[in-house]
Parts: sequence; structure tokens; C-alpha cells
Amino acid sequence: MWKNILNKVFMFLIVWNLFMPTDTKNRSREGKSRRRKLESHVRRNASSIKISPDPMMTGPESGVMPGAVEIDFDKSIEDMVSQVRNNPNLSVNKCVVDRKLWMSNSRSLSPWSYRINHDESRKPVDIPEAVCSCEGCINPFTMQEDRTMTSALIHAKIPVRRLLCHRPTRKPTKQKNCVPRYRSVVESIAVGCTCIVG
Repeated sequence: MWKNILNKVFMFLIVWNLFMPTDTKNRSREGKSRRRKLESHVRRNASSIKISPDPMMTGPESGVMPGAVEIDFDKSIEDMVSQVRNNPNLSVNKCVVDRKLWMSNSRSLSPWSYRINHDESRKPVDIPEAVCSCEGCINPFTMQEDRTMTSALIHAKIPVRRLLCHRPTRKPTKQKNCVPRYRSVVESIAVGCTCIVG
């Protein structure tokens, strides 16, 4: 008799375990979708976005969530160009690490400065570009330049618009005047420096 009761309880537990995981999965899916909705709501709320103290830093490291705010690319490039022009610390080309400054380009063991990459046949015309300040890298123990390592540029691909046809020169030519048109292309721009061995 006890064997029958134990067998029935055992069978009930087996059947219950077979159906229980699917119910738990559904609950976890509902919880995940609820969390995603809450996260997207937080992302849309502009007051919850933190701005990085480093003017040249954007992305997850800066506290700004990707997709949080629609960013006007041309406007953000203009802002970076004005920061490089107005902040002398961004364009100073010294092979020194300054831990007092909060900007990433001066605290790196491979410091860099910014210069303005100017091109009339491109929109945006001006783009800030990184230039390595050292040939080697700063040794973290001596805080002096170590030439056994090399500072190398880090490049990122950014979308720009290139002029397809140059505007006509002052002298008229026999060729037809071409209407200037822009084509979207991707251009490689130096965004920082890093240390490599060699």
C-alpha cells in the first residue's frame, strides 16, 4: 500500500517537473520583456542621461546609453571642433601624462593631442583628429618616455559626405559645368593613440 502511494507521489513529482520549467520560462520571458520596456523608457528620459566630463568621450564609458538620444552627427562634430579650438589642453602636444586632468588624451600612457582635419570637398569640412604626442610610451613606474614601446594611432570609420564634382574654376572651360553633389562615404579618422610593443 505504501509503495503505491509513494509511486503515485513520485509520478506526480516527475510530471510536475516536466511542466514546471515551461511555466518558469514564460514567467522569465515576461519579466525580461517588462525589464526591456522599463530600460527603453529610462533611455528615452533625457533627464536620466549623464554627460561625461571628457568632452571627446561618448558611448557606454561616458554614461550616455547608446540610442538614448538621437544625436545630430554634424552638430556633434561641430561641438568637438569648437572644443578643440577653445580648449588649449586638447591641442597641446606634450609627451607627458597629466593625472590631474580628467581628459583621456592627457591621462593615457600614450598621450595624444587633437588637430583639425580640414577638407573643403567634404561635409563636415572640419573634423578633430588625434596626433600621438610621443614616439614611445610613458613608463608608468618612471613617468618618462620609454622608446622600447611605440605609440600607434587608433582609427575609427566615420560617415562623411564627399563632393562628387568640383566647382568650376574662374576660367570657363569647354566642359559642361557640373552641379556639385555629395555622396555618403566612410572615412578613416584617428581618434586616439595606444601603446604597442616594438
